Amino acid sequence: MLQENSRLVKSHDINIDADYANWIAEVKHRYRSSQVKAAVRVNAEKLLFNWQLGRDLVQKKAEERWGSGVVEQVSLDLKREFPNAEGFSVRNLWYMKQWYSFYTQGDTQILQRLGAELQNLKNQHETKLHQLGAEITDEKLHHVGIEFPLPFALIPWRHHVEIITKCKSIDEALFYVGKTIEQGLSRDALINCIKANLYEHQGKIVNNFTEHLPDLQSKLVQEVLKENYDFGFATVNHEIYDETELEESLTKNVTDLLLEMGTGFAFLGRQKEILVGGRARKIDLLFYHIRLRCYVVCELKAKPFEPEFAGKLNYYVNAVDELMKSDDDNPTIGLLVCSDMNNIDVQWSFKGISTPMGVATYNNIRIKDALPSQEQLADRVRLLQKELQETKRLMKK
Repeated sequence: MLQENSRLVKSHDINIDADYANWIAEVKHRYRSSQVKAAVRVNAEKLLFNWQLGRDLVQKKAEERWGSGVVEQVSLDLKREFPNAEGFSVRNLWYMKQWYSFYTQGDTQILQRLGAELQNLKNQHETKLHQLGAEITDEKLHHVGIEFPLPFALIPWRHHVEIITKCKSIDEALFYVGKTIEQGLSRDALINCIKANLYEHQGKIVNNFTEHLPDLQSKLVQEVLKENYDFGFATVNHEIYDETELEESLTKNVTDLLLEMGTGFAFLGRQKEILVGGRARKIDLLFYHIRLRCYVVCELKAKPFEPEFAGKLNYYVNAVDELMKSDDDNPTIGLLVCSDMNNIDVQWSFKGISTPMGVATYNNIRIKDALPSQEQLADRVRLLQKELQETKRLMKK
């Protein structure tokens, strides 16, 4: 009987129609949603524990009360009780204390200001916070201490560690907290943003966005574009180079270029050709930004800004709007990246132009001639080896 009921499970005797396809798609969506909610809740609970332990070490003045080795002892006690758990290393416990101390700075009243500043962040991401479900709520967090900001629960622990160990102020830290939640930054992407000092550079690009874009779109564009781009991944042959060489060098490293441009940029091509009145024209770099939902025309200049550059960029932005932009896209953005600029020159050049544009600078281009060749490096290694051998010989004497 058992053998008769034993068989390979496979599709059979079923009529798959549109209703079935819709139903099974809904089931899959519900399961994925439950996975996300479970992961967020687990992360929230762990972060809440880390925050409370850090708070206890600070408020109880643990080192003064029990001795300088108390953190090491707590680590040993927790590892002994929970041998299979992770996160109880001495270093991690110090991070917990530093996390709480960073945002309180010895004054728990600062947490009230912190909560107020994060309220806007919470409102902006209410959908994501809703994933925390009934198990993690403002009321529950209130009972364990109103000081734990709920939006913190949306960020993995290692992200928090990177932020508090690399940021110099609460305002800077909150900037990266918001950026991580908003764009879903990976840890590597967050580290790149901090290294690029996005906090200082973002939103300061010289532009005319406020005059020619709706308020919300203008704000988003200024958050996305930088005032200066670090092209340290690109190498040119000589100190004097032109736009073509710069462009080739940048696009040889598209991954690095996109990392420097920022999250959300999709590279559509270099020297993108358009036909206007039967005449071919070429755009240096063309991007599409997923979050902004618009094309971004990027013109490169290996020289300081000149007023006529604005007119050319204006032409290309209009061309993309006419030939490529769909009704679902937002207005195309123009971005001019040059070696240097004078702000007054740029602002005067924008007068009379109705297309949204911004001007930024770049730096850190590497010069190939300034780098030693493989042969030169090999010669230097051989010379060092010879010097080491001679030193050893003299020491033996």
